[in-house]
Amino acid sequence: MTTLTSENRLRLKRVSTATLTTALFKRGFRNQFIQDVRPLNASAARMVGEAFTLRYIPAREDLDMLSAFEGTSHPQRRAIEDCPPGHVMVIDSRKDARAASAGGILITRLMQRGCAGIVTDGGFRDSPEIAEMAFPVYHNRPSAPTNLIRHHALDVNAPIGCGDAPVYPGDIVVGDGEGVCVIPAHLADEVAAEAYEQTAYEDFVAERVRGGQGIFGLYPADAETRTAFAAWRKGWS
Repeated sequence: MTTLTSENRLRLKRVSTATLTTALFKRGFRNQFIQDVRPLNASAARMVGEAFTLRYIPAREDLDMLSAFEGTSHPQRRAIEDCPPGHVMVIDSRKDARAASAGGILITRLMQRGCAGIVTDGGFRDSPEIAEMAFPVYHNRPSAPTNLIRHHALDVNAPIGCGDAPVYPGDIVVGDGEGVCVIPAHLADEVAAEAYEQTAYEDFVAERVRGGQGIFGLYPADAETRTAFAAWRKGWS
C-alpha cells in the first residue's frame, strides 16, 4: 500500500522526473525511469497516481482474433473498466510498438472514469486524436494495427516491466514532459517530501544563476548559500 499523503500527492505535480530519479538514486534505485516513452500531448497536466497494470505476451493466432473482444472477459477491456479513479494504467507491451497497446476509444473511457493517465512501452493507435485530449498519455510511438496482431492480454494488476522499469501495483507513477518515473509505494511519501524541497532549492539556484552567480558554493550549497536559501525559502510555496 502507498504511504503517499494527499499533501505530497499535490506536491508531486510540481516535481520533475529528473529530481525524482535523483532522490531514488540516493536510495540505491537506478531503474525507476521508464525508458523510451514520451507524452502525446505536451500541454497535458502532469501525471500522478497509483499504478494499475496490464501485461501483454506475444499473440497466438488461434487465440487472438477479433472475436476475442466479444463479451466482458477480455483482460484489456476489463482493465479499462476496472482501473480505479486516480490511478495510472501502465501496460507492459514488451517494448513492441508494431501493434497498438490500445486506442482512442479505450483511452477516452479511462479519462471519463477519472483515471490519472496511461503509459505503455509500446504504441497507441488513434494518436492524432489522443494528442488533442486533456489527459496524460505516454507511449513509444504511434502504432495503427490492432493489438491482437502482436499482443495477447494476460495479467491484470500484477507486477510488470515497462520500458525496463519494474512496476508493482500501487507504486506511484509520475509523468512530466520528459517521461515517466515509478516510485516504490513504500518510499512514496519520503521521496515526495524530499523531492519537493529539492525543487524549492533548485528554483532558488536557477534564480541566482539567471542573475549571474556562478555555481561554485551555490550548487551544491556552502554554508553562506544555505543561510541565503533559508531566508528565500520562506517566500516560496
